[in-house]
Amino acid sequence: MKAFFIILFLLIINCSFSQQIHKRTLKLMGSRFDITVVAEDSVQAKQYINTAIKEIQRIESLISSWSKDSQTSLINNNAGITPIKVDKELFDLISRAIQISKLTDGAFDISYASMDKIWKFDDSMVEIPSNKEIEASVAKVGYSNIILDKDQSTVFLKLKGMKIGFGAIGKGYAADKAKKLLIAIGVDAGIINASGDMNTWGKQPDGSDWKVAITNPLNKNNAFALLPVINKAVVTSGNYEKYVVLGNKRYSHIIDPRTGYPSTGIVSVSVFAPKAELADALATSVFVMGIETGLNRINQLAGVECIIVDEQGKIHTSNHIKIDN
Repeated sequence: MKAFFIILFLLIINCSFSQQIHKRTLKLMGSRFDITVVAEDSVQAKQYINTAIKEIQRIESLISSWSKDSQTSLINNNAGITPIKVDKELFDLISRAIQISKLTDGAFDISYASMDKIWKFDDSMVEIPSNKEIEASVAKVGYSNIILDKDQSTVFLKLKGMKIGFGAIGKGYAADKAKKLLIAIGVDAGIINASGDMNTWGKQPDGSDWKVAITNPLNKNNAFALLPVINKAVVTSGNYEKYVVLGNKRYSHIIDPRTGYPSTGIVSVSVFAPKAELADALATSVFVMGIETGLNRINQLAGVECIIVDEQGKIHTSNHIKIDN
């Protein structure tokens, strides 16, 4: 789950400047969104926030797999049957998702939506599923079976019963698009926080940077980092509220789409990146890849940083984040 509450607070100071900070909290895409803008008055701020809301709703209608009329649903319903022509925007989003799958060796995969939900994280599980059940659960998962035709702008899922979903990237993408639109209409600064998929731009009215405090989920009383977020995104994923313990081993609800087994060893991952879409995908991927491989991959990406908290509460960081812990 995306853990917006692990991001403890935004250091927002409302002072007597010509522009002020205005914020609205509401439910969009089935999740909590906090939309913050810097504007001259509440009337202007309301217009800006309403514009962002409409853009997020537009994205939801494009990528939703719940709406039977969405292009994503048409792709899924025609898996193994025929390619589906889609808007360039959706085609490009799927194309980027496949590139991230390649980058992470399949740790991120939008075809995870095909996975059978055999792991239960509601205290009803008493034993680990069998190897046979686990293997069968991922039989239709695999980004290599998503066939794109750029000339025709079509998407085809090779296997019947295969599905794609944007749960691990959609809110980040919506945050990016809302930010881009607000900048285009003249909003100097703001924050789009989509349940922990947070994107910022500009500065506070007093000229200071937006800052984010990140806590250790195993010791929530104190923040271990107060970091500036300067025209970039930060996404935190955590498993500290949704997991199961079997045989004295803790299993996360974040499942490796390649194997069907839950990730282990990590409690939370925070990723800083130029866009929330990328940070969103990488936060999930690091959980699956593990500490060593995850940090190694992050360290190879320009402009991307990462903070990991393991099951013992120890903090691990990528090369360019320094925290006294």
